[in-house]
Amino acid sequence: MKFLGRRRVAGAEDVADDNPLDMVANLFDVATVLAVGLMFALVSAYRLMDLLSPETEVTITKQDARGNLEVIVKKGKEVKIQKVTDKSLQGQGLRLGVAYKLADGRVIYVPEGQK
Repeated sequence: MKFLGRRRVAGAEDVADDNPLDMVANLFDVATVLAVGLMFALVSAYRLMDLLSPETEVTITKQDARGNLEVIVKKGKEVKIQKVTDKSLQGQGLRLGVAYKLADGRVIYVPEGQK
């Protein structure tokens, strides 16, 4: 018996050499570029680089689902976290000044003795 082999069709060798999973590597590269771009956009949009700069002063207020409020203050390299509560406190103290709430919602603090 004589083996005749396979009959070749024009262009069939190109189709046989293509691997359908070759595109997966390209998709991974595209996803990596998109992820880095998204992180850069978020850092730029929220000005998160200000948190890393030693010259800036940043104040952030954060409220959770229960209504608890935290105030995060960064001055230079020092970061302080203060928890705000609605509980009344008693004790002796020294009056430091007066705070006024304006119609637009801003609060202005006026130290005692200044005019």
